[in-house]
Amino acid sequence: MTQEGFKRKLTAILSADVEGYSRLMSEDEAATVQTLTAYRKTMTQLIQQYRGRVVDSPGDNILAEFASVVDAVNGAIKIQAEIRKSNTGIPEDRRMEFRIGINLGDVIEEEERIYGDGVNIAARLEGLAAAGGISISGTVYEHIKDKLSLGYHYLGEQNVKNIPEPVRVYRLLTESEEAGKMIGEEKSKSKKIRYVASSALALIILVAGILVIWNNYFRVQIEPASVEKMAFPLPDKPSIAVLPFDNMSGDPEQEYLGDAFTDQIISGLSKIPNLFVIARNSTFTYKGKPVKVQKVAEDLGVRYVLEGSVQRSADRVRITAQLIDAITGRHKWSERYDRDLEDIFAIQDDITIAITKALNIELIEGEQARLWQKRSTTNLKAYLKYLEGMSYFYRATKEDNTRARQLFEEALALDAGYTSAYGFLGLVHFFDARYGWVESRGKSIETAYKYAQKAIELDDTLDTAYLVIGGVYLLKGQHEKTIAQAERAIAINPNGASNNTFMAGALGLSGRWEEGIEYAKKAMRLAPFSPVFYYWILGRAYFMTGQYDKAVETFKKAVRVNPDYLPAHAFLAACYSSLDRHAEAAAEADEVLRINPKFTLESYTKTLPYKNKADIQRYVAALRKAGLK
Repeated sequence: MTQEGFKRKLTAILSADVEGYSRLMSEDEAATVQTLTAYRKTMTQLIQQYRGRVVDSPGDNILAEFASVVDAVNGAIKIQAEIRKSNTGIPEDRRMEFRIGINLGDVIEEEERIYGDGVNIAARLEGLAAAGGISISGTVYEHIKDKLSLGYHYLGEQNVKNIPEPVRVYRLLTESEEAGKMIGEEKSKSKKIRYVASSALALIILVAGILVIWNNYFRVQIEPASVEKMAFPLPDKPSIAVLPFDNMSGDPEQEYLGDAFTDQIISGLSKIPNLFVIARNSTFTYKGKPVKVQKVAEDLGVRYVLEGSVQRSADRVRITAQLIDAITGRHKWSERYDRDLEDIFAIQDDITIAITKALNIELIEGEQARLWQKRSTTNLKAYLKYLEGMSYFYRATKEDNTRARQLFEEALALDAGYTSAYGFLGLVHFFDARYGWVESRGKSIETAYKYAQKAIELDDTLDTAYLVIGGVYLLKGQHEKTIAQAERAIAINPNGASNNTFMAGALGLSGRWEEGIEYAKKAMRLAPFSPVFYYWILGRAYFMTGQYDKAVETFKKAVRVNPDYLPAHAFLAACYSSLDRHAEAAAEADEVLRINPKFTLESYTKTLPYKNKADIQRYVAALRKAGLK
């Protein structure tokens, strides 16, 4: 064990993912999931057959490790052969093909998981593989070149994300007639540069455009994203997704710092009306996964992707960030900050402003003031408590909500004027009341309102506080006041998915269901991987406007996100009974009772804050027709 308490080891790492997965899912979700499940089972069996083990399998990715490099390569070759065999007879546009990257490197082992540069390099190699192909690092090549009868296509030294030194990359040639073949010469960059510099043409190029040389020889151009393959049409304004900043500290306890830093960047960018910013809850689905910028852009329907890393060492912090144009595959901007930890406030502002400049977004005076507003706190210890509290808050369980509340209170003890801590302290008390996590619901509502009002007194540009106050008004049945608070939140943060979905819900409950649908759609475009209640709010509006087929489609997506979400099953029962699809209605009624055997219509509808009683009566009648009592 190392002094940090982690075990290190040298291992062969295999990383695989599906080429064009977002396109396949958008065309036929059910068939894609069915095929992926079958292929993943085959891959797992083959990995085990070649004495490896699957470490993780999020989404369309598989991460595995092998004690032997030869086993890893042979296993990968067998996997691709079996996948090709399984694809026989399937239309070309529906075939599922995997890309595989293999690296030999040092990793940190914690319980059953592995971390470190060795894993990151395998993930980057996967991105450099062709569909149905395998890419390996130079370390793997050195170990297998005299042991296996293969050919190789040398891709040169590649600079890859968060790895300081270039990585030698080879694509495997596995056909028998290709054995012993080497495509591409293994020239060093220094030889290339000397050759170019020795010619008269190089002198002309250097004088005419040294930037072009830099981009072509030293910056890696990633594989461009395809606009045609994007799951959503590109917005009519610059669109960006901010990926979770990687924790490079080697200490899982520092994970919250990168997450919260990312959250602050998203929050700052979201306040700019001329930007389209993907919500946190969607970009964080990529956390800890070996993803490619191209795939992120196609999944989320954006042009630009920001990625980076945070490394804390005592009172110092090193932050790297790079903005990539996924359509061209080139960098728009990049920077590395190596500063005192207390400068983290300024770094957030620097990155936000640098992005607006790189995208040629002119900020009007009010928007500039919003970005450069007085800091909620300048107390570093209070700020770190707040960031840690945010990491618990987003886990959304009773226990984590309690821990978040404690940390926000500790932040306020260090700085009694900390606006953001007041705002989120109000939000955790509201959640306590909303989800019944406390005995005194009324007391929690009052406390939530008090903290939100305090936040607004200190800074009237904190949209979170207006959502809390709006939520309190909603629970009290004051619908117009609720809508007014939602309008204020959206005016401050137009890209806030939570703000838009809250407005959708508030409008619907006040009887303005059609208007609510548009806000719900906007929220789900800002958050393509939406939480379950986003689907519920949109589906409810479809039901109330008589669009039952659309409602069914939406609620089916909700239960795919969370099969035990009772409100979605209840509305599905109501939709099916309204369509006279009695067997399906009865099946959904059974699901409601499975989740809550004590369910009754009286207790379920007692606290529904609908303004129009006719809406409740219509819903109850549909539920009763489905067989619920």
